[in-house]
Amino acid sequence: MQKLQINNLVRSATFFQHAGISIIFVFMPIIAKGVTDSIFEIGLLVASFSFAQILSEIYFGRHSDKKGTRLKFIRIGFIGCAVAFGLHYFADDLSMFFLVRIAAGITSGIMIPAMIAYTYEANLDKNRAATVISFHALGWLAGIAAAGFANDLKLIFLISAASFVIGLLFTIKLPNPEQEKELKPGTTKRVISKNKFLFLSLLLRHIGAAAVWTILPIMIVERLGGELYHISIVYVANTLTAFILMNVMASKIHLSNVTKFKIGIGCTTFVFVGLSVVTEWWMAMPFMSLVGATWAFLFIGGNFHLMENNPRSTSTGIFSSTLSIATVVGPVIAGSIAFVFDYVAVMYFAVAIIVCAFAVSLKIKK
Repeated sequence: MQKLQINNLVRSATFFQHAGISIIFVFMPIIAKGVTDSIFEIGLLVASFSFAQILSEIYFGRHSDKKGTRLKFIRIGFIGCAVAFGLHYFADDLSMFFLVRIAAGITSGIMIPAMIAYTYEANLDKNRAATVISFHALGWLAGIAAAGFANDLKLIFLISAASFVIGLLFTIKLPNPEQEKELKPGTTKRVISKNKFLFLSLLLRHIGAAAVWTILPIMIVERLGGELYHISIVYVANTLTAFILMNVMASKIHLSNVTKFKIGIGCTTFVFVGLSVVTEWWMAMPFMSLVGATWAFLFIGGNFHLMENNPRSTSTGIFSSTLSIATVVGPVIAGSIAFVFDYVAVMYFAVAIIVCAFAVSLKIKK
C-alpha cells in the first residue's frame, strides 16, 4: 500500500513536471515568430533551452549519484522551474527570450535525471516503473492540450509556472531514501564509453526528430491550413499513444530493453516519410501517433537498459543530455535547411539521419 502511495505521488509530480515543460516547448517556434521573422533565429532560440539542459543534466545527474540522494534535486528543480518558466511572461524581445529559455533549461535539467532514477528505485518490480514514467507522456499531453484551450501565448507561461508549483507540492510527502554513493572518479566517461552505440544512435535519431519538431508547428499553420489548437490536436496523438504504450509495456510486451530501444529508433523512419507527403493538418495525426509509439519503446528500453547496468542518475542524465544535444543541433540544422530549401527538405534530412541511427543501434549488445 505504501509503495502504491509513493508511486501515485511520483506519478502526479511527473505529470505536472512535464506539463509545465511541454506547454511552452511545443509552441516555442510560434512564440518566437512574434519576436523575429528569421527562421534561423527561431532555430537558435529553440536550441538555447536544450543547450542549457546539456550541462545541467550531466552535472546534476552525476551529483545526484555522488550525494546518494534524489529528492533534494527534484525539489530544487521544481522551485527553479516555477521561477524560470514564470519569467517567460515578462519576455518581450529576442534577447530576453534567450535568457529565460537558458534559465529554464538549467532548472529543468536539475531534476530530470533524479526523477527518473527515483522512480526506478522506488519499484521492486522494475517493469512497474514504466507505468509511473508514462505520466511524463501524459503530462506532455495535458500541457499541449492546455495550451490549445488557452489559445493565448502569454497565459500559457503562467499555467506553466503554476504546474511546477503544484508538482512541488506532491513531493512534500515523498520519502527521501539514501542510495549508495557513487564516488569513483571518471564514472561519466566510463558510462559513455560502455554505452557509446546507444548514445550515438539516440543522438542521431533525435537530431532528425528535433529538426522536424522545429518546423512542424510553423508548417501546420503556414502550409497545411491549421490553427493554433490544431497543433495541440496533432501533438496529443503523439503523447496519448506514448502514455498507453508505456503502460502496456509493464505487463504485455516481453522484449529485452535493447530490442525495445532498437525498435524505437528504426520505426521512427516511417514517421518522417509520412510527414513529408501530408497535405492537410489532420493527416499528420497517424504519423504523430506512430512517433509516440517509437518514443515509448526507445525511452523505456534505453533508460531501463542503462539503469540496470550503470550508476542510475549518471546514466539517465547522459541519456537526457544526449536528447538535449540533439535538440540544440536539430533546430539549427532545421533552420538552415528550411532557409536554403523548404520545410519538406527537413523531413528528407530526418529520414536519412535516422536510417544511420538505426544502423548504429544494431551494434548495441544485450
